Amino acid sequence: MSPNEFDRLVADAYARIPARFRKRLKNVALLVEPEPSAAQLARLGPAKTLLGLYEGRPLTKRSVFEPFSMPDRITIFQGPHERLSRSPAALRRMVEDTVWHEVAHYFGMNEEQVRASERRRRR
Repeated sequence: MSPNEFDRLVADAYARIPARFRKRLKNVALLVEPEPSAAQLARLGPAKTLLGLYEGRPLTKRSVFEPFSMPDRITIFQGPHERLSRSPAALRRMVEDTVWHEVAHYFGMNEEQVRASERRRRR
């Protein structure tokens, strides 16, 4: 898949996030990269696949008294998605799940909470 086509999948996944959440996403850059960097992978430990990554200060950890800060980043990695998906429909679902997952981290959910939320969302 071309990078532009994958970018469109990510944009479509972002657009499917309910408006009540999208409206609260402030100062967040949504990026697409071909692969995670060695430094990003090193944070995970061995034998892990990185589909997406939230880097920043979660909303629940912020204060109204904080000065301006650089944007948080949500990065979606094209290569791992394509290697794991079995069909275009599976790729679309996987990208959507990854975008939701990383947005949940922005809202302060830890990994266990995100996974529980994902299970509820799939029902």
